[in-house]
Amino acid sequence: MALEQVFTYSCTLAKLRSDPLGHLLDNFCDSLLDQGFTLGTIRLHLRHVSHLNTWLADEKWKWEEQLTQGDVDAFYAAYRLLCRNRGPQESHLRQNWSSINRFCKYLEGKSLFEARKETPCYEALLSSYLQWMKDHQYAAAGTLEVRRSSLVKFFNSLGAKATSDGMGELMPDGVESFFLDIADTMGNSARRSMQTALRTFLRFCFHMGFIHLHLDEAVPTLRTYKLAQVPRGVDESQAQTILQSVDCGTPVGRRDYAILTILHAYGVRGGQIRALKLSDIDWDNGQILFRATKNGKDSLLPITREVGESILNYLREGRPACSFHEVFITSRAPYRNLTCSCTLSTIVRRHMGADINVSSKGSHAFRHAFATRKVAAGYSLKAVADVLGHRHLSTTFMYTKVDFNALNQVAMEWPKEVLS
Repeated sequence: MALEQVFTYSCTLAKLRSDPLGHLLDNFCDSLLDQGFTLGTIRLHLRHVSHLNTWLADEKWKWEEQLTQGDVDAFYAAYRLLCRNRGPQESHLRQNWSSINRFCKYLEGKSLFEARKETPCYEALLSSYLQWMKDHQYAAAGTLEVRRSSLVKFFNSLGAKATSDGMGELMPDGVESFFLDIADTMGNSARRSMQTALRTFLRFCFHMGFIHLHLDEAVPTLRTYKLAQVPRGVDESQAQTILQSVDCGTPVGRRDYAILTILHAYGVRGGQIRALKLSDIDWDNGQILFRATKNGKDSLLPITREVGESILNYLREGRPACSFHEVFITSRAPYRNLTCSCTLSTIVRRHMGADINVSSKGSHAFRHAFATRKVAAGYSLKAVADVLGHRHLSTTFMYTKVDFNALNQVAMEWPKEVLS
Protein backbone atom coordinates (compact mmCIF):
# COMPACT_ATOMS: atom_id res chain seq x y z
CA MET A 1 0.00 0.00 0.00
CA ALA A 2 1.14 3.55 -0.74
CA LEU A 3 1.03 4.84 2.83
CA GLU A 4 3.57 2.23 3.94
CA GLN A 5 6.08 3.84 1.58
CA VAL A 6 5.84 7.06 3.56
CA PHE A 7 4.98 6.12 7.15
CA THR A 8 6.25 3.23 9.28
CA TYR A 9 4.41 3.49 12.62
CA SER A 10 1.28 1.36 12.77
CA CYS A 11 -0.61 3.86 14.92
CA THR A 12 0.00 6.63 12.33
CA LEU A 13 -1.17 4.37 9.51
CA ALA A 14 -4.28 3.41 11.47
CA LYS A 15 -5.12 7.06 12.13
CA LEU A 16 -4.70 7.98 8.45
CA ARG A 17 -6.92 5.11 7.34
CA SER A 18 -9.67 5.87 9.85
CA ASP A 19 -13.14 7.00 8.78
CA PRO A 20 -14.51 9.03 7.12
CA LEU A 21 -11.75 9.87 4.57
CA GLY A 22 -9.22 7.12 5.30
CA HIS A 23 -10.27 4.97 2.33
CA LEU A 24 -9.13 7.76 -0.03
CA LEU A 25 -5.66 8.47 1.33
CA ASP A 26 -3.72 5.54 -0.16
CA ASN A 27 -4.64 6.62 -3.68
CA PHE A 28 -4.00 10.28 -2.83
CA CYS A 29 -0.56 9.27 -1.55
CA ASP A 30 0.04 7.37 -4.80
CA SER A 31 -0.76 10.50 -6.83
CA LEU A 32 1.71 12.57 -4.78
CA LEU A 33 4.43 9.96 -5.32
CA ASP A 34 3.71 9.94 -9.07
CA GLN A 35 4.05 13.73 -9.21
CA GLY A 36 7.56 13.56 -7.75
CA PHE A 37 6.99 15.03 -4.29
CA THR A 38 9.62 14.18 -1.70
CA LEU A 39 8.66 11.87 1.16
CA GLY A 40 8.95 14.75 3.64
CA THR A 41 6.50 16.89 1.64
CA ILE A 42 4.08 13.97 1.28
CA ARG A 43 4.15 13.37 5.04
CA LEU A 44 3.34 17.04 5.62
CA HIS A 45 0.41 16.99 3.18
CA LEU A 46 -1.05 13.82 4.70
CA ARG A 47 -0.71 15.10 8.26
CA HIS A 48 -2.63 18.23 7.31
CA VAL A 49 -5.35 16.19 5.60
CA SER A 50 -5.57 14.02 8.72
CA HIS A 51 -6.59 17.15 10.69
CA LEU A 52 -9.57 17.51 8.36
CA ASN A 53 -10.33 13.79 8.71
CA THR A 54 -10.26 13.97 12.53
CA TRP A 55 -12.52 17.03 12.62
CA LEU A 56 -15.05 15.41 10.28
CA ALA A 57 -15.09 12.31 12.48
CA ASP A 58 -15.67 14.42 15.61
CA GLU A 59 -18.57 16.13 13.81
CA LYS A 60 -20.06 12.69 13.06
CA TRP A 61 -19.73 13.45 9.33
CA LYS A 62 -20.44 10.42 7.14
CA TRP A 63 -18.93 9.78 3.73
CA GLU A 64 -21.70 9.48 1.15
CA GLU A 65 -20.67 10.55 -2.34
CA GLN A 66 -18.71 13.77 -2.16
CA LEU A 67 -16.86 16.15 0.08
CA THR A 68 -18.14 19.71 -0.44
CA GLN A 69 -16.60 23.14 -0.25
CA GLY A 70 -19.00 23.91 2.58
CA ASP A 71 -17.53 21.06 4.63
CA VAL A 72 -14.02 22.39 4.08
CA ASP A 73 -15.04 25.97 4.94
CA ALA A 74 -16.61 24.79 8.20
CA PHE A 75 -13.39 22.94 9.07
CA TYR A 76 -11.26 26.03 8.46
CA ALA A 77 -13.51 28.18 10.64
CA ALA A 78 -13.17 25.70 13.52
CA TYR A 79 -9.50 24.82 12.96
CA ARG A 80 -8.37 28.45 13.11
CA LEU A 81 -9.67 28.57 16.69
CA LEU A 82 -8.56 25.11 17.77
CA CYS A 83 -5.09 24.69 16.27
CA ARG A 84 -2.05 24.95 18.51
CA ASN A 85 1.20 25.24 16.61
CA ARG A 86 4.71 25.90 17.89
CA GLY A 87 5.59 28.20 15.01
CA PRO A 88 3.76 31.23 13.58
CA GLN A 89 0.08 30.36 13.29
CA GLU A 90 -0.60 32.13 9.99
CA SER A 91 2.25 30.26 8.31
CA HIS A 92 0.91 26.96 9.63
CA LEU A 93 -2.62 27.79 8.44
CA ARG A 94 -1.33 28.63 4.96
CA GLN A 95 0.50 25.30 4.74
CA ASN A 96 -2.59 23.48 6.00
CA TRP A 97 -4.75 25.23 3.44
CA SER A 98 -2.30 24.34 0.66
CA SER A 99 -2.34 20.65 1.58
CA ILE A 100 -6.12 20.38 1.88
CA ASN A 101 -6.61 22.38 -1.30
CA ARG A 102 -4.35 19.91 -3.11
CA PHE A 103 -6.39 17.03 -1.65
CA CYS A 104 -9.63 18.68 -2.80
CA LYS A 105 -8.22 19.17 -6.32
CA TYR A 106 -7.35 15.46 -6.36
CA LEU A 107 -10.90 14.55 -5.27
CA GLU A 108 -12.38 16.94 -7.83
CA GLY A 109 -10.52 15.09 -10.58
CA LYS A 110 -12.18 11.89 -9.34
CA SER A 111 -15.63 13.57 -9.16
CA LEU A 112 -15.53 13.18 -5.37
CA PHE A 113 -15.50 16.88 -4.48
CA GLU A 114 -18.14 19.51 -5.13
CA ALA A 115 -16.44 22.86 -5.51
CA ARG A 116 -18.33 26.08 -5.09
CA LYS A 117 -19.11 27.38 -8.55
CA GLU A 118 -19.44 31.14 -8.72
CA THR A 119 -20.13 32.19 -12.30
CA PRO A 120 -19.65 35.93 -12.95
CA CYS A 121 -22.71 37.71 -14.28
CA TYR A 122 -20.81 38.58 -17.47
CA GLU A 123 -19.75 34.99 -18.31
CA ALA A 124 -22.63 34.23 -20.72
CA LEU A 125 -22.10 37.50 -22.60
CA LEU A 126 -18.33 37.03 -22.75
CA SER A 127 -18.66 33.43 -23.96
CA SER A 128 -21.05 34.51 -26.73
CA TYR A 129 -18.64 37.21 -27.87
CA LEU A 130 -15.65 34.84 -27.92
CA GLN A 131 -17.64 32.26 -29.89
CA TRP A 132 -18.63 34.99 -32.35
CA MET A 133 -14.98 35.98 -32.72
CA LYS A 134 -14.06 32.37 -33.37
CA ASP A 135 -16.85 31.68 -35.87
CA HIS A 136 -16.93 34.97 -37.80
CA GLN A 137 -13.49 36.52 -37.28
CA TYR A 138 -11.57 33.19 -37.25
CA ALA A 139 -9.66 34.36 -34.18
CA ALA A 140 -6.90 32.07 -32.92
CA ALA A 141 -6.95 30.62 -29.41
CA GLY A 142 -4.23 33.01 -28.24
CA THR A 143 -6.16 36.00 -29.56
CA LEU A 144 -9.32 34.87 -27.77
CA GLU A 145 -7.42 34.59 -24.49
CA VAL A 146 -6.07 38.14 -24.87
CA ARG A 147 -9.56 39.45 -25.68
CA ARG A 148 -10.98 37.70 -22.61
CA SER A 149 -8.32 39.19 -20.35
CA SER A 150 -8.96 42.72 -21.65
CA LEU A 151 -12.75 42.55 -21.47
CA VAL A 152 -12.83 41.15 -17.93
CA LYS A 153 -11.38 44.50 -16.80
CA PHE A 154 -14.17 46.30 -18.65
CA PHE A 155 -16.88 44.04 -17.23
CA ASN A 156 -15.55 44.44 -13.70
CA SER A 157 -15.88 48.20 -14.07
CA LEU A 158 -19.55 47.76 -15.05
CA GLY A 159 -20.40 45.52 -12.12
CA ALA A 160 -23.94 44.09 -12.23
CA LYS A 161 -24.61 45.84 -15.57
CA ALA A 162 -22.16 43.54 -17.39
CA THR A 163 -24.94 41.52 -19.02
CA SER A 164 -26.63 41.54 -22.41
CA ASP A 165 -29.54 43.55 -20.94
CA GLY A 166 -27.18 45.91 -19.11
CA MET A 167 -25.37 46.79 -22.33
CA GLY A 168 -28.39 48.85 -23.35
CA GLU A 169 -27.52 51.36 -20.62
CA LEU A 170 -24.01 52.01 -21.96
CA MET A 171 -23.32 55.56 -23.10
CA PRO A 172 -20.45 56.91 -25.23
CA ASP A 173 -18.98 59.01 -22.43
CA GLY A 174 -18.85 55.98 -20.13
CA VAL A 175 -16.93 53.94 -22.72
CA GLU A 176 -14.53 56.82 -23.39
CA SER A 177 -13.96 57.48 -19.68
CA PHE A 178 -13.19 53.83 -18.94
CA PHE A 179 -10.67 53.54 -21.77
CA LEU A 180 -8.84 56.77 -20.96
CA ASP A 181 -8.59 55.87 -17.27
CA ILE A 182 -7.23 52.37 -17.85
CA ALA A 183 -4.94 53.48 -20.71
CA ASP A 184 -3.00 55.62 -18.24
CA THR A 185 -1.96 52.44 -16.41
CA MET A 186 -0.87 50.51 -19.53
CA GLY A 187 1.94 50.39 -22.01
CA ASN A 188 1.41 50.90 -25.73
CA SER A 189 0.90 47.22 -26.51
CA ALA A 190 -1.70 46.70 -23.77
CA ARG A 191 -3.50 49.88 -24.84
CA ARG A 192 -3.79 48.66 -28.41
CA SER A 193 -5.04 45.29 -27.18
CA MET A 194 -7.70 46.91 -24.99
CA GLN A 195 -8.68 49.27 -27.80
CA THR A 196 -9.21 46.40 -30.24
CA ALA A 197 -11.05 44.24 -27.69
CA LEU A 198 -13.48 47.04 -26.81
CA ARG A 199 -14.19 47.96 -30.40
CA THR A 200 -14.83 44.41 -31.59
CA PHE A 201 -16.96 43.67 -28.52
CA LEU A 202 -19.12 46.77 -29.03
CA ARG A 203 -19.55 45.87 -32.71
CA PHE A 204 -20.65 42.41 -31.60
CA CYS A 205 -23.18 43.98 -29.20
CA PHE A 206 -24.55 46.19 -32.01
CA HIS A 207 -24.77 43.20 -34.34
CA MET A 208 -26.69 41.22 -31.71
CA GLY A 209 -29.04 44.11 -30.92
CA PHE A 210 -27.83 44.59 -27.34
CA ILE A 211 -27.01 48.24 -28.11
CA HIS A 212 -28.43 50.61 -30.73
CA LEU A 213 -25.55 53.04 -31.05
CA HIS A 214 -22.18 52.59 -32.74
CA LEU A 215 -20.36 52.75 -29.41
CA ASP A 216 -17.18 51.34 -30.98
CA GLU A 217 -16.63 54.87 -32.30
CA ALA A 218 -16.55 56.13 -28.70
CA VAL A 219 -13.31 54.23 -28.01
CA PRO A 220 -10.61 56.90 -28.41
CA THR A 221 -7.78 56.50 -30.87
CA LEU A 222 -4.43 56.98 -29.20
CA ARG A 223 -2.11 57.97 -31.97
CA THR A 224 0.91 55.74 -32.43
CA TYR A 225 3.31 55.51 -35.33
CA LYS A 226 4.43 52.31 -36.94
CA LEU A 227 8.16 51.65 -36.51
CA ALA A 228 8.34 54.63 -34.14
CA GLN A 229 10.43 52.79 -31.57
CA VAL A 230 13.93 51.39 -31.78
CA PRO A 231 14.24 47.66 -30.95
CA ARG A 232 15.07 47.18 -27.27
CA GLY A 233 17.52 44.35 -26.79
CA VAL A 234 20.71 43.37 -25.03
CA ASP A 235 23.98 43.80 -26.89
CA GLU A 236 26.39 40.93 -27.43
CA SER A 237 28.58 41.70 -24.42
CA GLN A 238 25.52 41.85 -22.16
CA ALA A 239 24.24 38.56 -23.58
CA GLN A 240 27.55 36.86 -22.82
CA THR A 241 27.56 38.31 -19.30
CA ILE A 242 24.09 36.85 -18.70
CA LEU A 243 25.07 33.41 -20.02
CA GLN A 244 28.25 33.31 -17.97
CA SER A 245 26.38 34.25 -14.79
CA VAL A 246 24.29 31.04 -14.80
CA ASP A 247 25.35 28.35 -12.33
CA CYS A 248 25.25 25.16 -14.40
CA GLY A 249 26.06 23.02 -11.39
CA THR A 250 22.39 22.74 -10.39
CA PRO A 251 19.36 21.27 -12.21
CA VAL A 252 17.71 24.69 -12.29
CA GLY A 253 20.89 26.28 -13.64
CA ARG A 254 21.18 23.67 -16.40
CA ARG A 255 17.59 24.32 -17.45
CA ASP A 256 17.96 28.10 -17.38
CA TYR A 257 21.25 27.99 -19.29
CA ALA A 258 19.69 25.87 -22.04
CA ILE A 259 16.76 28.30 -22.33
CA LEU A 260 19.02 31.36 -22.48
CA THR A 261 21.32 29.69 -25.02
CA ILE A 262 18.36 28.96 -27.31
CA LEU A 263 17.11 32.54 -26.99
CA HIS A 264 20.55 33.89 -27.84
CA ALA A 265 21.20 31.50 -30.72
CA TYR A 266 17.85 31.67 -32.52
CA GLY A 267 15.90 34.69 -31.24
CA VAL A 268 12.71 32.64 -30.91
CA ARG A 269 9.74 33.73 -28.84
CA GLY A 270 9.33 32.56 -25.28
CA GLY A 271 6.14 30.72 -26.23
CA GLN A 272 8.08 28.67 -28.79
CA ILE A 273 10.53 27.55 -26.12
CA ARG A 274 7.72 26.64 -23.72
CA ALA A 275 6.04 24.62 -26.49
CA LEU A 276 9.26 22.88 -27.61
CA LYS A 277 8.78 19.10 -27.40
CA LEU A 278 11.32 16.30 -27.23
CA SER A 279 10.11 15.11 -30.64
CA ASP A 280 10.90 18.53 -32.17
CA ILE A 281 14.63 17.87 -31.79
CA ASP A 282 16.02 15.71 -34.60
CA TRP A 283 19.38 14.65 -33.18
CA ASP A 284 20.21 12.41 -36.17
CA ASN A 285 19.94 15.25 -38.69
CA GLY A 286 21.04 18.01 -36.31
CA GLN A 287 17.84 20.06 -36.59
CA ILE A 288 15.43 21.70 -34.16
CA LEU A 289 11.86 22.71 -34.98
CA PHE A 290 10.20 25.75 -33.39
CA ARG A 291 6.44 25.72 -33.89
CA ALA A 292 4.78 28.87 -35.20
CA THR A 293 3.05 31.31 -32.85
CA LYS A 294 0.98 34.43 -33.56
CA ASN A 295 0.08 33.14 -37.06
CA GLY A 296 3.74 33.08 -38.06
CA LYS A 297 5.73 30.30 -39.72
CA ASP A 298 7.43 27.20 -38.34
CA SER A 299 11.22 27.49 -38.16
CA LEU A 300 13.36 24.40 -38.82
CA LEU A 301 16.91 25.33 -37.89
CA PRO A 302 20.27 23.56 -37.48
CA ILE A 303 21.27 22.77 -33.92
CA THR A 304 24.35 24.76 -32.99
CA ARG A 305 27.01 23.10 -30.87
CA GLU A 306 26.32 25.35 -27.87
CA VAL A 307 22.58 24.72 -28.02
CA GLY A 308 22.96 20.97 -28.47
CA GLU A 309 25.37 20.64 -25.54
CA SER A 310 23.23 22.78 -23.23
CA ILE A 311 20.05 20.81 -24.01
CA LEU A 312 21.79 17.44 -23.59
CA ASN A 313 23.31 18.56 -20.30
CA TYR A 314 19.85 19.51 -19.05
CA LEU A 315 18.14 16.35 -20.32
CA ARG A 316 20.77 14.07 -18.77
CA GLU A 317 21.39 15.78 -15.45
CA GLY A 318 18.68 18.39 -14.85
CA ARG A 319 15.29 17.40 -16.22
CA PRO A 320 13.09 15.48 -13.75
CA ALA A 321 11.55 12.18 -14.80
CA CYS A 322 7.94 12.86 -15.79
CA SER A 323 5.36 12.05 -18.47
CA PHE A 324 5.35 15.49 -20.13
CA HIS A 325 6.62 15.70 -23.72
CA GLU A 326 7.81 19.31 -23.44
CA VAL A 327 11.56 19.76 -23.11
CA PHE A 328 11.49 22.30 -20.29
CA ILE A 329 9.77 21.37 -17.02
CA THR A 330 9.33 23.04 -13.65
CA SER A 331 12.12 22.27 -11.20
CA ARG A 332 9.90 21.38 -8.24
CA ALA A 333 7.06 18.91 -7.83
CA PRO A 334 4.40 18.68 -9.01
CA TYR A 335 6.36 18.63 -12.26
CA ARG A 336 4.66 20.21 -15.28
CA ASN A 337 5.54 22.11 -18.42
CA LEU A 338 6.09 25.87 -18.34
CA THR A 339 2.53 26.87 -19.18
CA CYS A 340 2.69 30.53 -18.18
CA SER A 341 4.58 33.16 -20.18
CA CYS A 342 5.54 34.98 -16.98
CA THR A 343 7.52 31.91 -15.87
CA LEU A 344 9.98 32.27 -18.73
CA SER A 345 10.15 36.04 -18.33
CA THR A 346 10.97 35.58 -14.64
CA ILE A 347 13.81 33.20 -15.53
CA VAL A 348 15.33 35.70 -17.96
CA ARG A 349 14.84 38.64 -15.60
CA ARG A 350 16.47 36.78 -12.71
CA HIS A 351 19.67 36.17 -14.65
CA MET A 352 19.77 39.69 -16.09
CA GLY A 353 19.88 41.14 -12.59
CA ALA A 354 20.36 44.80 -11.84
CA ASP A 355 23.65 45.09 -13.76
CA ILE A 356 22.03 44.70 -17.20
CA ASN A 357 20.41 48.05 -17.90
CA VAL A 358 17.82 47.51 -20.63
CA SER A 359 14.23 48.73 -20.77
CA SER A 360 12.75 45.29 -21.50
CA LYS A 361 13.97 42.49 -19.22
CA GLY A 362 12.28 39.52 -20.81
CA SER A 363 12.81 36.91 -23.50
CA HIS A 364 12.03 39.48 -26.21
CA ALA A 365 15.23 41.33 -25.34
CA PHE A 366 17.16 38.35 -26.75
CA ARG A 367 14.89 38.25 -29.82
CA HIS A 368 15.61 41.90 -30.59
CA ALA A 369 19.31 41.30 -29.96
CA PHE A 370 19.38 38.34 -32.37
CA ALA A 371 17.69 40.27 -35.18
CA THR A 372 19.86 43.33 -34.62
CA ARG A 373 23.01 41.19 -34.68
CA LYS A 374 22.05 39.42 -37.91
CA VAL A 375 21.04 42.58 -39.77
CA ALA A 376 24.30 44.26 -38.71
CA ALA A 377 26.23 41.23 -39.98
CA GLY A 378 24.79 41.72 -43.47
CA TYR A 379 22.01 39.12 -43.53
CA SER A 380 19.03 40.09 -45.69
CA LEU A 381 15.74 41.03 -44.08
CA LYS A 382 14.17 37.99 -45.78
CA ALA A 383 16.67 35.65 -44.14
CA VAL A 384 16.14 37.25 -40.73
CA ALA A 385 12.36 37.14 -41.17
CA ASP A 386 12.52 33.41 -41.99
CA VAL A 387 14.45 32.60 -38.83
CA LEU A 388 12.22 34.80 -36.67
CA GLY A 389 9.12 33.20 -38.18
CA HIS A 390 7.68 36.48 -39.49
CA ARG A 391 5.04 35.80 -42.10
CA HIS A 392 5.21 39.35 -43.47
CA LEU A 393 8.49 41.06 -44.27
CA SER A 394 7.09 44.39 -43.04
CA THR A 395 7.25 43.03 -39.48
CA THR A 396 11.03 42.83 -39.80
CA PHE A 397 11.43 46.39 -41.11
CA MET A 398 11.93 47.80 -37.61
CA TYR A 399 15.41 46.29 -37.55
CA THR A 400 16.55 48.48 -40.46
CA LYS A 401 16.84 51.25 -37.85
CA VAL A 402 19.79 49.52 -36.26
CA ASP A 403 21.50 48.57 -39.54
CA PHE A 404 24.11 51.30 -39.11
CA ASN A 405 26.21 50.11 -42.05
CA ALA A 406 23.32 50.68 -44.45
CA LEU A 407 22.31 53.92 -42.75
CA ASN A 408 25.83 55.30 -43.17
CA GLN A 409 25.58 54.81 -46.92
CA VAL A 410 22.42 56.90 -47.23
CA ALA A 411 23.29 59.55 -44.64
CA MET A 412 23.78 63.01 -46.06
CA GLU A 413 26.72 65.16 -45.05
CA TRP A 414 26.05 67.83 -42.48
CA PRO A 415 25.54 71.10 -44.40
CA LYS A 416 28.34 73.60 -44.13
CA GLU A 417 27.68 77.08 -42.86
CA VAL A 418 27.88 79.68 -45.61
CA LEU A 419 28.94 83.17 -44.57
CA SER A 420 27.51 85.99 -46.61
